[in-house]
Amino acid sequence: MPTYEYLCPACGTFDVFQSMKDNPLKVCPTCKSRKIKRQISSGAGIIFKGSGFYQTDYRSSGYQSDVKADTAAKSASSAAPKADSSPAPKTDSVSAKKDTGKTPADK
Repeated sequence: MPTYEYLCPACGTFDVFQSMKDNPLKVCPTCKSRKIKRQISSGAGIIFKGSGFYQTDYRSSGYQSDVKADTAAKSASSAAPKADSSPAPKTDSVSAKKDTGKTPADK
């Protein structure tokens, strides 16, 4: 819900949390004056920092250190040499034999 700023000539300024659908206040909650006016305020500031503008940019330092440790562990395991686990290529017994141009009767 947005925060609206009101100005009372007797009390000064005050903030009220209201729905956007609510009508503006007409009576000051402190002094009951009927001369209050809703002000145009600057609102809340938006902070853009980090490598991107995501909620995860503001995570705690403990979470960030866990992510770095996990990333380091993954990169260390991927850097280790792996045994070739792929199966040997299959060869067709017919295509593996050389064609010498001789028939079995010529041998």
